[in-house]
Amino acid sequence: MFLLVLFLLVLLLLFILLMVLLLLLFLLVLILLFMFLLVLLLLVLLLLLFLLVLVLLFMLLLVLLFLLVLLLLFILLMVLFLLVLILFFMLLLVLLLLVLLFLFVLFMLLPVKFQLVLLLFFMFLPVQLLLVLLLLFMFMLVLLLVVLVLLVLLLVMLPRAL
Repeated sequence: MFLLVLFLLVLLLLFILLMVLLLLLFLLVLILLFMFLLVLLLLVLLLLLFLLVLVLLFMLLLVLLFLLVLLLLFILLMVLFLLVLILFFMLLLVLLLLVLLFLFVLFMLLPVKFQLVLLLFFMFLPVQLLLVLLLLFMFMLVLLLVVLVLLVLLLVMLPRAL
């Protein structure tokens, strides 16, 4: 009888230990799920919060290597997005130059009297405003190139730092 009670007590203790382990496993799964959702949120907000993501990258490096891989993939996507953006702006600039060339050819095909009238009309337009817009556009392109170079340097230096 004593051995039976002892056996039942041992079974009860093993059952309690199993329940505690299952609870810990459930909590671990919840924590991993929460971290996965956090990474997805960071992927959505990276365009607005790039510096915050870099800080979270170094914090999450201490927690899981899996998150590091996801964030590096997202930085690659960011570089590709910036490349597409720069190509888009370059295409806009080329289209603007083509339109200006087309207008210049049309202007040259006009008779001289119409050319003089158009020249007098355009003298009173704010040409400086167009120059300022062009300078702002070029400044934006330079800024995009600087950001792209910084991102590429980050991608090159981050694996070496680890």
